[in-house]
Amino acid sequence: MPSKIILQPGREKSLLRRHPWLFSGAIASLKGPEPELGESVEIADAHGQFLAWAAYSPNSQIRARIWSFDQNKPMSKALLEEFLLRCIRRRTESGFIMDGQQAFRLINAESDGLPGCVIDVYGTILVCQFLSSGWELWRDSLCELLRQHLPDCTGILERSDSDSRVKEGLHERKGLLSGVVPSHVEILENGLRLIIDPWKGHKTGYYLDQRDARAAVTRYSKDREVLNAFCYTGGFGLKALQGGAKHVVQMDVSGDSLEIARQNTVLNGLPLDRVEWSENDVFHELRKYRDRGRQFDLIILDPPKFAESQATLEKAARGYKDINLLGLKLLRPGGLLFTFSCSGLMGAEFFGKIIADAAVDAKRECQIIDRFFQPADHPVAPVFPEGLYLKGLLVRA
Repeated sequence: MPSKIILQPGREKSLLRRHPWLFSGAIASLKGPEPELGESVEIADAHGQFLAWAAYSPNSQIRARIWSFDQNKPMSKALLEEFLLRCIRRRTESGFIMDGQQAFRLINAESDGLPGCVIDVYGTILVCQFLSSGWELWRDSLCELLRQHLPDCTGILERSDSDSRVKEGLHERKGLLSGVVPSHVEILENGLRLIIDPWKGHKTGYYLDQRDARAAVTRYSKDREVLNAFCYTGGFGLKALQGGAKHVVQMDVSGDSLEIARQNTVLNGLPLDRVEWSENDVFHELRKYRDRGRQFDLIILDPPKFAESQATLEKAARGYKDINLLGLKLLRPGGLLFTFSCSGLMGAEFFGKIIADAAVDAKRECQIIDRFFQPADHPVAPVFPEGLYLKGLLVRA
């Protein structure tokens, strides 16, 4: 029999609302032996009534992540297959299929009912992140099911090389799980050919969540001078060139990322003579631009996640304000700022306030003319608002 977690009185409310996390402070006692890392446990309220089945994580503040709220459906390979088939069906309904060119998110962790699991499709390869303890027991079963139900898949790579695994008491891990995964893969996104590095690239190799926002940049780029800060492999800047931008600065601290951006420019037959490559720290370089009076018609600010925990949220807010204040000062009158936050701890309202404060300090009268969130392959479960991590604003100054 599995061990049973008994909650303190009144602490069952979040699970009754089907939130997928149980924090350690809600636990009154544990009946049975101490579970192993990732082992399935039953969760019950203070009266012993069943609430959920979950994966146990003894080292994390999130002590258990929910697999199932159905007492008759404890975690099993059959249940895992049910979740996977649902994800495949939903992506297909949204127009995403493994056709050798498309790239999309197949499994989006808690919002798809599989906490801590992210799987992205790049053409015919899968790149997986297993970020919570339950996958120590179920990873191999899921990979077997992936091979079974996605017969066109040619390789599965694990990229569980994330700091978040440390909080779960897990080691970082990266390696081939099945088939062959080359060092570079070519995908097609909204008419743009892109080279992806699944082995060394950020996250799983690329930021698929910005697909819709990158497409929007194309509509606003004609005849504009564009700055693409934190450009990574250049996606926003490439879409600006596609839209007819007369000059694009691709700026990133990583020379390797800029080299892939250059290859992507050539791959798409876009004009290299309209591109300026800037391998620099964005904060430092934008201050130099400000001091020299350099200005742009369109600026994209897509920085990495600044807030890793609640304790760092205040510092992150200062960082977001600083970079947006700089961006607004570099805009010509009537210019456009695409600005983003991928920090899940920062709500959309808070992010909007930061931009408003930056506009006041920059002495710019601004309008928000569009908003961006995650696309359809990155769904957000209403019971799990933490899953809405990407926020973007299009600001006219």
